[in-house]
This record gives sequence, structure tokens and C-alpha cells, in this order.
Amino acid sequence: MAELNVHVGEGLDAALARASEAVRRAKAGKTVRESHVSFATWELFSSTMTTKRFELLRHVHRNPEASIAALARALGRDYKRVHEDVEALTAAGLLDREGGGVQAPYDEIRTAVAL
Repeated sequence: MAELNVHVGEGLDAALARASEAVRRAKAGKTVRESHVSFATWELFSSTMTTKRFELLRHVHRNPEASIAALARALGRDYKRVHEDVEALTAAGLLDREGGGVQAPYDEIRTAVAL
């Protein structure tokens, strides 16, 4: 099962330590198959992962779409808003776009929020 790890509010040191460990394992010839996305603050995360965007993400996971227009039709939403949401989720590393299509290439999102 492909998994995406989302970190919210963790310090730069933690992200750098995780990256350094991945490089160390790769240099040792071990396969590194982890995907991580970090948000500096809760506010940034919550403004990115709105309810509508989460619905879009879940739909794309179940039904990868050939285009944003097809996605907008499937969701019954305005093309412009869906395009904005896809751009925001792609920029955050939560969606992939290839050949004009939209996909969520993981089965689970694990989120850790630093207090």
C-alpha cells in the first residue's frame, strides 16, 4: 500500500534529519520508498486541505481523471474552482498531474501534527 506522510508544524531539524537518513540508506544500497510532505504551520495545512479539496482528493484516488474538465464534471463543480484546487493540492505535493491527467498515487495519508 502506498502511503503519504504529512507533517504539520515540525521543525526544520526534523525534516532535515529525515532527509539525511533517507540519503544514508540510499547510499547504503537500500531502497527508500517513503513519501513526505511538510507544512510549516497548522494554518497553512488547514488552508490547503479544505473540505472541498479533501473531497476532490478522495474522488481522484478512487477515480483518476483524464483532465480537470472531466474531474469538474464528475464532481459537479465549477471548472475554475476545481482547477484552483488541483493546482493547490499539486503544489503541496498531495496530487500528481501527468499528461493532463490528475491522480493521487497513494492509498493512505498519515498526518502527524506537532503541538
